[in-house]
Amino acid sequence: MARFSKIETLSAIVSTGIVPVFYHQCPQTAKDVLKACYDGGIRAFEFTNRGEFAHEVFAELSKFAAAECSGMVLGAGSVVDGPTAVLYIQLGANFIVGPMYNPDVAKVCNRRLVPYTPGCGSVTEISAAQEAGCDLCKIFPAGCVGGPSFVKNIKAPMPWSMLMATGAVEPTEENLSGWFRAGITCVGMGSKLFPAEAIAAGDWDSIAGKCREALSIVAKYRK
Repeated sequence: MARFSKIETLSAIVSTGIVPVFYHQCPQTAKDVLKACYDGGIRAFEFTNRGEFAHEVFAELSKFAAAECSGMVLGAGSVVDGPTAVLYIQLGANFIVGPMYNPDVAKVCNRRLVPYTPGCGSVTEISAAQEAGCDLCKIFPAGCVGGPSFVKNIKAPMPWSMLMATGAVEPTEENLSGWFRAGITCVGMGSKLFPAEAIAAGDWDSIAGKCREALSIVAKYRK
């Protein structure tokens, strides 16, 4: 079950501004990356359902987060159907993210008061998701559907929208400034935040440093 309430989870995501998106088949590596992000100031982390027995890795990561990173809000990503959402919620997911919008997932999450952030690529999809109770919608793939300009144009007629960009997001001032100037609520960031070479070398300090640097950029440009 989720350790954090829906309001606490959304507050952590919004206030932090960056949600690392990560998968690794090794539980220890996943724990090390989670801890590095936590040490770098991250307070919301998405572990994706992208490999064999990913849910087993998530179960270990969920217990680790509760014991060693008490303020980290852990969620599950790449969730495409209701049964998978149920599985991860039972294993402690505090939020669910998907590459697309699925009404069945929305029903499951609403029943348990767990935030569901679906992937949307149009105004119509965003509106449908909001109608189903999705407070935060993911623009995905963000770089392909219009980038920061897409966000800005959505916020004009729908200023209440809370949006997360995932895809084509990098921990640089040039990139992040564009997203946050456009009015994005937060960003999801993957391999650019934890390069493969840093993971292979066990250089957790560099990952924590990248998180701190990216968060400082977000704070500078957030409206």
